[in-house]
Amino acid sequence: MNKPGLAVFGAILALAGAAFLAWRWREDAGAPLAPGLAGQRAQPASLPAAPAAAPAETPVDAATRQLLAKLAAALARSDARAREALLTFKDDGALRRFRARAAQRGLSIVGAGGALRAVRVRYDNIRALEGDLLADAGDYDSVAANYLVSIPPTPAKEDRAAVNQQPFHNETLAFLGITGDHSTWGQGTTIAVLDTGVAPDATFGSGRLRYLDIGLGTAPGGGSEDGHGTGVAALAAGLAPDAAGVAPAAGILSIRVTDTSGTSDIFTLASGIVAAVDAGARILNVSLGGYATNATLNAAIDYAAARGAVIVAAAGNDQAAQLAWPAADPRVISVGAVDRAEQQVTFSNSGAQLQLAAPGYGVQTAWSNGQRVYVDGTSASAPLVAGAIAAVLSANPSLTPELAAKVLLANASDGGAPGDDPAFGHGILNLGWAMHSGTPGYVDTAVSSHYFDATHGEMDFVVQNRSSQTVGGLTLNVGVGTSGNNYTVPALAPGEIYVVRTPVDDQALRASGTLTYTTQLINPIGLVDAVPANNRRSSTLTAPVGK
Repeated sequence: MNKPGLAVFGAILALAGAAFLAWRWREDAGAPLAPGLAGQRAQPASLPAAPAAAPAETPVDAATRQLLAKLAAALARSDARAREALLTFKDDGALRRFRARAAQRGLSIVGAGGALRAVRVRYDNIRALEGDLLADAGDYDSVAANYLVSIPPTPAKEDRAAVNQQPFHNETLAFLGITGDHSTWGQGTTIAVLDTGVAPDATFGSGRLRYLDIGLGTAPGGGSEDGHGTGVAALAAGLAPDAAGVAPAAGILSIRVTDTSGTSDIFTLASGIVAAVDAGARILNVSLGGYATNATLNAAIDYAAARGAVIVAAAGNDQAAQLAWPAADPRVISVGAVDRAEQQVTFSNSGAQLQLAAPGYGVQTAWSNGQRVYVDGTSASAPLVAGAIAAVLSANPSLTPELAAKVLLANASDGGAPGDDPAFGHGILNLGWAMHSGTPGYVDTAVSSHYFDATHGEMDFVVQNRSSQTVGGLTLNVGVGTSGNNYTVPALAPGEIYVVRTPVDDQALRASGTLTYTTQLINPIGLVDAVPANNRRSSTLTAPVGK
């Protein structure tokens, strides 16, 4: 089969001027190359259509060999399922033709995503795949590796020692601004949890948890990480006080997408996304990730978006300056992690695509066998945002999930550097503010962050108006040691920030080793602040080593 197939491909290349774009090998987006491919990012390539017949003896062009070698290298990457490929087809007829011939060509169909016109195939010899690509090029839309997707790992404690991180324990909801009775939040919504499977637990009550089997069963396994899906679901929608979630009235649809090793792949994740949407879920949580994507995942995200569903995904725990997929996709609500002191947790990935930050350090939740544990990771941050979208929808049924997510983005606490930034996205989830954003007379003014701007040698003190109305007459007192100054803050519209900048006394910093800054925001007399505790903030700047 090798020789005739390659000969056909040589003939195809000979006709390149007459026929074009029968199938595409799309470059895998956002993926660092595996060992052995360092510095050799493959370029997108297009192949022309195959003629009805071609002389079997046609020699193989050198460019053809190079293209096939690149394809083989991509399929053999260590972060992909071995001897597997994901194929997508240009139309339903092309897909039917492939299914009819696959076995004869030496290809085993492992799974098929009908709505995506995608097929997961296994081969014993890559020549079998090459032969089909060359013989029936006109049927193909794309071919890619089936990349692995997994629970984001958490680095060891010593990797995070540079930041004095503060855990949330069982105070996560209070941090998010959830006070009083929120037992109806999420009512009328369903959150799909694509994970290791969700175990029955008292925190899910009765009748809210249902299961959908896409071929991996529904029950979590007995591995050390198989409680992951239970913990994620509890943070989104738990109702027990010791495993409390944001939207305790929401329905939970558990879809197991991991195998017995706790690993998933792009095809399985894409299949889970389609199944969740088809089952009626409009909020999908994915606390899994990997560093490659392809046309199959792209099509699944398109499928969800076209049907009014939003996907919320963990940014990743690799302390990287890029997000894991699917969080890296601009259509996905990507979530990073902060600690109780509103600091970015050291392990949380950063990137321009990051949308929000939420609690992700020492967060209490449910686990296997009725346990209650503290968890770290953006895996915990994402379901808090998924639950928050459900809460906003239950309070505003006329909104779409996409618009509900935009409410959260517009009403997020500014964190870190002033304005949007790669570490915090639009800011830190503030559900109390989001739920009151349309409440007349609601007032919450805050000192949102202290930020050291090393480039300009200054401290930035960020004031934010988290009210439903414009607020004027504010004064910010900034203290450094025993000295202090008052600064007038102009009137701020809802959500608006104002930055007071002061130069750092480098000589004093070097002499003492640290400088402590305190700020107090003073409201005009008669204005009642709903959250007065956030009007004060302090921080300590430490001199760099060697100064």
